[in-house]
Amino acid sequence: MRENPPNWRLVSDPSGSAHDADRGASGDSPWTVAELLAWTQRRFAQAGLASPRVDAEHLLAHALGCSRMQLYVDHDRVVEPACKSTFREHVKRRLAYEPVAYIEGRKGFHALGLELEVDRRVLVPRPETEHLVDWVLEELRPPPAPPMAVLDVGTGSGAIALAIKHARDDVSVTAVDVSEDALAIARRNADALGLDVHLQRSDLCGAIEPPPGGWTAIVANLPYVSTAACAELPRDVAEHEPRLALDGGADGLDLVRRLITEAAAPGVLCRGGALYLEIGYDQADRTMELMQRAGYAEVQARSDYAGIPRIVRGFR
Repeated sequence: MRENPPNWRLVSDPSGSAHDADRGASGDSPWTVAELLAWTQRRFAQAGLASPRVDAEHLLAHALGCSRMQLYVDHDRVVEPACKSTFREHVKRRLAYEPVAYIEGRKGFHALGLELEVDRRVLVPRPETEHLVDWVLEELRPPPAPPMAVLDVGTGSGAIALAIKHARDDVSVTAVDVSEDALAIARRNADALGLDVHLQRSDLCGAIEPPPGGWTAIVANLPYVSTAACAELPRDVAEHEPRLALDGGADGLDLVRRLITEAAAPGVLCRGGALYLEIGYDQADRTMELMQRAGYAEVQARSDYAGIPRIVRGFR
């Protein structure tokens, strides 16, 4: 196996940042899908990326305009120069620790199969957030049901709001964010998916009027990383994802506390309405205590695939 694809030998400087080295004069000889995958996986592993094979597959499939499965069907396919050039740029960006989702410009979310546009204006949707969506959908009354309204606070790309609306078209869904940049992405996703979600700028619940009788559910994936811990995040996150969507203050719960209080105010949640919060890996006990002190009932936590409590829910 060749050590470097011709004309795009990539190396890392001592600080770990990737750059394009001397492109050499070895000629642009043919490279197959299998050869490019093997070389890129090796290079990503050397750079310390967490998922070198998966990242290589995603980026090559994106460059070729095919599925990851098709890479294995066409493993002996010779990659055309134009596609190889595109792939080279993808590899350079990944070696600079840019998330794969930003390079591709999209991220799949939830078993419902939503494809969301994402870039540096919003967080990359993660599997933990899918657990939040699942719990909300389980507890919404099944159709036919009286009118129900859900509020997604800190919507980012719109992932939670759009997943709920996609599954339950009978439910009115509103999504808010303090960032106009994030709302622009959420609007593009709603339009692309043809989903009727009301989007509005608001700092938590402050600028949004509850529907008559209150919200059936308020859901939120707010910033929950402590300010100190933000400096220790993986480079993919710390250097590329928006700090506004990550930093939750001294203990990570500044905005969580505020939303628990705001949602507990009279008329915000309907009788029997629920607040669902995604929180950090070590915040479940504190969050449950905050909700209980604020008067929420049946406060419970749900774990992620690793068995770590990541979602907290309480009823009014």
